[in-house]
Amino acid sequence: MSSDRSRVTCEQFRRAAGRFATGITVATVVDPAGAPHGLTVNSFTSVSLEPPLVLVCIAHAAVTVESFRTAKYFGVNILASDQRELSDHFARKGHNRFANLEWSTGETGVPLLPGVLAAIECEVHSTVRAGDHDIFLGEVVRVEVHERAPLLYYASAYRAL
Repeated sequence: MSSDRSRVTCEQFRRAAGRFATGITVATVVDPAGAPHGLTVNSFTSVSLEPPLVLVCIAHAAVTVESFRTAKYFGVNILASDQRELSDHFARKGHNRFANLEWSTGETGVPLLPGVLAAIECEVHSTVRAGDHDIFLGEVVRVEVHERAPLLYYASAYRAL
């Protein structure tokens, strides 16, 4: 599609998208050798109730993207308001994100984090390349839910209800 209008810049789009408040998740996966991987993701949403589907978007530049591309299952850990440090930890690059960190193995083998609002285990349904990200659609096969306050992100900052 072509247009005579000037294109929106990355910064303009980032600022506009930043006006949408989101929760914060840590998406997790196990690579073929059995090593856990994860990263902070706020591009997460429910897609369908029947069947139960969710999606996460992961940048092509993310070190973990190849582990997600080869996995049969992935996890989504929805962070609670007191887990900002965990969000920052999984957002930082250049370190083993699971070293010296408490976590457990879900029924599907994916890493699950303690104290989260919800832990969702998914079987990969499909993957779509879109721009500079891959969209991973997952069919939800197991959930664990806890009543706590959410960790929110809005206008490039953490927020509270």
